[in-house]
Amino acid sequence: MEKKQVGIARVAESILEQLPKGAFLTVKDGDRINTMTIGWAALGRMWNKPVFMVMVRYSRYTYELIERAGAFTVSVPLNGKFKEALAVCGSKSGRNVDKFKECGLEAVPGQKVDAPIIDGCDIHVECRILYKTPLVPEKLPKDIIDACYKDGDFHVLYYGEILGVHVEEHVRYGASECR
Repeated sequence: MEKKQVGIARVAESILEQLPKGAFLTVKDGDRINTMTIGWAALGRMWNKPVFMVMVRYSRYTYELIERAGAFTVSVPLNGKFKEALAVCGSKSGRNVDKFKECGLEAVPGQKVDAPIIDGCDIHVECRILYKTPLVPEKLPKDIIDACYKDGDFHVLYYGEILGVHVEEHVRYGASECR
């Protein structure tokens, strides 16, 4: 299906509304590709660039790949699409399972970065990694540690410059339709 290039501001609200339900973070290191479900992220502007910040725990297979990758993509399904695949990609490790095969997902080369997007999703964001930093437990409030990090498996934050955003032709956003 044809994709239309848009600015991140046009689809930011749709992305932020979908995140609690899940989106696919996809990375590539050489011939190894993995996707995982994310539900936490941030969109903003840093260093005079549009930025998508994603979080990956040290224990995740994606962490091994993204540490050597220069880019990542976020593919956002809307309207309940890929609900089962999001569940699998959020609960199984790419170390042990070919998530693409198990979920019937198709990785399509990114247009702007060397990381694929998930075909069939409605919004795709392609990012070049600008900066990464581990969370510092001593700087987090105790209630967040108690709620999210009881096991000590903290996140690394990856700040990606948004190089491209494209949507499927049928996607509605804001008051207009992509045409």
